[in-house]
Formats: sequence, structure tokens, C-alpha cells
Amino acid sequence: MDAPDAGAPKGPKVKAQQIAVISDVHGNTWALHEVLRDIQRRGIESIVNLGDCVYGPLDPAGTAEILMSLNIRTVCGNEDRIIYQDHGVERSNPTLDFVRSQLNAKHLRWLESLPKTTVAFESFFLCHGTPENDQQYLLTEVNEAGTSQTQPEKLKRLTASITQPVILCGHDHKPAVVNLLPDTIIVNPGSVGLQAYDDDHPLFHVIENETPHARYGIVTSREGAWRAEYVAVEYDWDKAASMAAKNGRPDWAAWLRTGLAATG
Repeated sequence: MDAPDAGAPKGPKVKAQQIAVISDVHGNTWALHEVLRDIQRRGIESIVNLGDCVYGPLDPAGTAEILMSLNIRTVCGNEDRIIYQDHGVERSNPTLDFVRSQLNAKHLRWLESLPKTTVAFESFFLCHGTPENDQQYLLTEVNEAGTSQTQPEKLKRLTASITQPVILCGHDHKPAVVNLLPDTIIVNPGSVGLQAYDDDHPLFHVIENETPHARYGIVTSREGAWRAEYVAVEYDWDKAASMAAKNGRPDWAAWLRTGLAATG
């Protein structure tokens, strides 16, 4: 289920390069395995990870082991950060308690070592939410009516300090691309591990991709132009959903099976 290439602005004349972009795995090893298999099948050698790696009622330790073994450029997501923060800083909940119970000291050190933002391969700026706030969506705005695409002028303000031609963000789990300036493209690859959810920050809203397929992105430079491609990958979402239900999250189980938030 590959999406067509999204149009992109002309970029600097750099050596042709292609990277796979993953984000928001949320402890879903079943989805991660199939995404990595698909990346390997395509012969893509470079991968970056935009955070929210292990939080969820699934397989946090297994996911951490896989991602650590890849040794890829990774930034810290908001739900990575709350895991290693002092327990008094973030109000605990059963899923957070479960995740912490599954991770060992090595996993926690790895999470704590992740930078908030970073630059990869010179051309790519990586962040989880916005460059300044890991809890704020970059390409999506939340309002009383639901969600909408962030307006270009606001995007320009939020990314004004970034000089790289490709800005990579995650957090809202929705594949999207915005040609911000003649030489800047913003790409959200979507989520590897969770295709729907509801949230009450900053207002109640739902996110849903309408199918349960794992998602990731591919960014390629061709003749000085940046292109973004979205990939949807089949995996055993029933197995992941069963694990979520076993660990006390029937809402996650429904989201994982359907990609729809209304069923949670």
C-alpha cells in the first residue's frame, strides 16, 4: 500500500540519498518487525527514528532491544521522556507502570540519552513534535471542532530557526507532507505502532488513519528535489491487539485492530 510520491520543493544540489523515517512505534514489535523487513526489502540502508519508542501496553522491552541494536539516529518523544522522569514529575497510570516494570536499567539509560532534536545526514532536522515542544503537534492543530492542518504562517514561525531543507516530525501519527518554502519540506511519516487514539491535550480529540497497517516514510533526493513517499505495511495486528487487551487496554486493542478511534 504505497502512496504516490508527494511533491517537494527544489533542494540543494547534494549527493542523491534516501532514508527511511520511522516514528511512534509505541512498543509494537510486531509492526516494527514488518516495517524493518520492508525497508530491508527495498534496499534502504539509512533509517531515522522520531521517538515515542516504547510506551504502550505491548512489548516495550522487546522494542527497546530492537531499536538499540539498530544504532540509528533517534530523538526523544514525549512518551519516552515520561518513562525515565522522576515518578513524581508525571502522574502515573497503569500503562506507564507496566512499561516501567518491563524495562531494565540499560533501556532507561538509552531513553534518557536520546536528544530532544538532532540533525542527520546534514539535510534532515529531526524532532518529535515541534522543534521546541515534544507535546505539540507540528502539522496538526487541535481546536474545539477537532483537528485541522496547521496554517503555513504558523508553521513558518515554529520552524524559523531550522536551516536544514527537510524537517522530520512525528507525534500525531498521521502521514503528511508540507512544502513550506521553496527549499523546505516538512514530513511526518505516520506511526509504526498505533493508527488511532484519543487524547485530551490540549483539548479532547481523536486521531485515526482508518486502517490498522503500520506506517513509515521514505524521503529521497532526486536531481535536487526532495520527495516523500508513505508506506503502509501489513502485520499481525490481531496479536498486538490481544497483547493490549491482556495488559488492561481494550481501547488500544480496538484502535490496533481497526485504525479507528471511535471504536475505543
